[in-house]
Amino acid sequence: MHDTPLVFIDIETTGTRATRDRITEIAALKVVDGDVVDRFVCLIHPQTSVPAHISQLTGIYDDMLANAPTFSDIAEKLLAWLGSACLVAHNARFDASFLRNEFKRAGHRYQPSVICTLRLARRLHPTLPTHNLTALLAHYDIPRARQHRAEDDANALWELWLTWRRECETERFQAALTDEQRHRSLPAQLSSDQIADLPSAPGVYLFYGHNRLPLYVGKSVNLRSRVLGHFQRDHQDDKEMRLAQQIQHIEWEETAGDMSAQLREAQLVKTLMPIMNRQLRRQGSLKAWYWPSDALCPTLVSGKAISQPQPGKLFGLFRSAKEAKEALRSVAEEHGLCPRVLGLEKGKGRCFAQQLGKCRGACCQQEPLEAHSLRAQRALAKLQVSAWPWPSRIVIREQSRRGGPIAYHVVDHWCYLGSATTHRCAQALTGDAPQFDVDTYRIFNRFLSAPDQHGLTIAPL
Repeated sequence: MHDTPLVFIDIETTGTRATRDRITEIAALKVVDGDVVDRFVCLIHPQTSVPAHISQLTGIYDDMLANAPTFSDIAEKLLAWLGSACLVAHNARFDASFLRNEFKRAGHRYQPSVICTLRLARRLHPTLPTHNLTALLAHYDIPRARQHRAEDDANALWELWLTWRRECETERFQAALTDEQRHRSLPAQLSSDQIADLPSAPGVYLFYGHNRLPLYVGKSVNLRSRVLGHFQRDHQDDKEMRLAQQIQHIEWEETAGDMSAQLREAQLVKTLMPIMNRQLRRQGSLKAWYWPSDALCPTLVSGKAISQPQPGKLFGLFRSAKEAKEALRSVAEEHGLCPRVLGLEKGKGRCFAQQLGKCRGACCQQEPLEAHSLRAQRALAKLQVSAWPWPSRIVIREQSRRGGPIAYHVVDHWCYLGSATTHRCAQALTGDAPQFDVDTYRIFNRFLSAPDQHGLTIAPL
């Protein structure tokens, strides 16, 4: 048995977000030397209403909590009662995260040691199809008066623990408990075997949920550190908590370096559409402002123009025409440019901005059009899209400074044609109807602006 007291605990809450949702009920059994020596059972006013679907699940309604204490009211008493005891809970990550956040709001620091019976069940019963508390109680025929009520669940959890101690060989139980503690930072549904071989090298990683649903794709120059980092701050971050609650499987790919990892991440996100990635989702038709060398104002064009030689300048890459116009309008207001001359406003004569003193008068000959054009292009310089500086396609050789695999990336006018492991194979890459992609453009533009710093060498093909 554990050297320190064990507290078998269950909580009910207003939701699943530990940083924002609140506790509505706590029930805990303090166990010393195998005997229950004390109990702590309390309804808690969450200082917010309980959502209807949560009330239907738990049977806890607002009127039941009207006269209950707030967590701050009981914080000192509960903290003293818990002491240095180890928390035992089913999906202990959830309960401990809520307690840490509630104590933090009340001005106390609480960092308990925990034992997760969900992770323990996965080690003791690897062949069971599910390991939730209801399934385990049914497996052992352990009765429970009410589901999703803290005291009944805490009692049932204690009975489950006693059953394990009776029916499992001591050596087997202790081995499972030791393994659970060794990997206590891992999500309950994730096998520790899956992270055993994670390398401290560049690459991409993929988190999957039930039925291999893609949850999240990420990249890092140190896969092991980054993946484990997801599971060490979930009590502070709602997104990390959702990941920890849903993740059941991990895959990863080691890459030649940081640029390879970023390219692969962008590709996988667009292909798999993981539910928790936002930035790199597949885009619609991009827009840009094209300013021909002989024109006095820009024209809105498709973002595909960046992959084609142009006799003028391209400014900005926008996800819609509306976004492009808003960006140009913002620049015009900041620099006193004329929205009518820039094509943002129809009509003749003085524009409305000039009447308000916000336009220097290019619309009514108070400012020469050539001077206005020069000022406008200077103002837009920060949005200028880099022109392709090579006559044709190039190959980029990449290898991490620590050694490892080598990759050869082929790019033509910012269009990514693919990667290969040898220069010879790279020469055969032509791409399958390659299209301009703003994310790969930004990756290449960032790395190729200082290739030596990233261990890259560039050669024409």
